[in-house]
Amino acid sequence: MNQEEWIKRLNEEYARKTPQELLAFLLNKYGNRIALASSLGLEDQVLTDMVLKISPSVRIFTIDTGRLFPETYTLIDKTNLKYGVKMEVFFPESADVEQFVNANGINAFYESIDKRKACCRVRKIKPLLRALSTLDVWICGLRQEQSVTRTGVEPVEWDEANRLIKVNPLASWSEGDVWQYIKANAVPYNSLHSKSYPSIGCEPCTKAVAAGEDIRAGRWWWENPEQKECGLHRR
Repeated sequence: MNQEEWIKRLNEEYARKTPQELLAFLLNKYGNRIALASSLGLEDQVLTDMVLKISPSVRIFTIDTGRLFPETYTLIDKTNLKYGVKMEVFFPESADVEQFVNANGINAFYESIDKRKACCRVRKIKPLLRALSTLDVWICGLRQEQSVTRTGVEPVEWDEANRLIKVNPLASWSEGDVWQYIKANAVPYNSLHSKSYPSIGCEPCTKAVAAGEDIRAGRWWWENPEQKECGLHRR
């Protein structure tokens, strides 16, 4: 059975099972070659709670772009303290940031999609690639209803861009499902979620949304919806 067939079989086998059952199987199979990539969003906090209950030694990492909200840094600390862990933190290379800022300006990402994506590459994608270089599988909090760019997300996928398996255990969950789990399990979450920030990234690129707006409307709000990805999840 080749990799494509195996992934298809996994999706079929676990279609009627819980995210925890899928995670338990993969965590046991891959050991230290699987990790949760957390952006500290609601979904990733749910997954943090799930994976640590299954395997307390599981690897969890995040990327500090240098432009995060103070509330996000507070959440990293709260999460580490609650679960008794030390989340791995990957930073961009200082030389890359200096080169980009000196060539383009401190907030050049507002000027064009190309400059915004270049900033994301320096601050997010390159650190991610360093983290993924040690893995065979990465776990993400993608959900199908998050945006028009994610409607086709499967629980298990082959990530061709990064040449490894990507797992999205909450792919079919609704936002209501996420909040229900958060409240039932007392999972810590970013206080900005209570201030109309449903999706939180870098501070200059995130704003609050109005009632009824798409949950990712506040991310890169000056761009069209179909362009609102940083490159971490190329589809």
